Amino acid sequence: MSAWPLVVLSDSPAATKDLAGRLAGLCASGDVVLLSGDLGAGKTAFAQGFAAALGVEGPVTSPTFALVRQYSCADTAPVATLIHADVYRTGSLGEVVELALGELVEERAIALIEWGDLAAPALGNDALDVLLELPDAAEADADVGTERRIISIRGRGRWAERADEVAGALTLASSESANTNGHAT
Repeated sequence: MSAWPLVVLSDSPAATKDLAGRLAGLCASGDVVLLSGDLGAGKTAFAQGFAAALGVEGPVTSPTFALVRQYSCADTAPVATLIHADVYRTGSLGEVVELALGELVEERAIALIEWGDLAAPALGNDALDVLLELPDAAEADADVGTERRIISIRGRGRWAERADEVAGALTLASSESANTNGHAT
């Protein structure tokens, strides 16, 4: 039986995108995924992998200045729309509330929110929290340099009982990454 938080190492942007794609496959309409981490931690790479797994076509970039972008998903995706938000430039929790992200996911959508720790109080208890961190310099492996990330995942609300399902997706992502690039993630 798995328990939160689940922690995995990613050794490249490609591995981070693959892991995000595995998590996207577990999502359903109304789900909220909150991405947290410092600048350059890999939130946008995660968003790109997540969007690709939902069949989003075209470039996926951080909506830092637009705040929210909506992407159409493939007909085969579990939802019609990916709501991608970046709340870094919001000045208050009230501004996050005004974005109405919770309401947007009610229409066959999933919300993926960069700087999600800032938005969490406005979105209720049902969320998958994903923290992306750079390892300390002392822990960095010369083979992977600055591309390694520590990804910690915690489910709340309707995600709380799904640790085993998420762990299974992470294990699959880790083993496939190890088989394709020689590094365990």
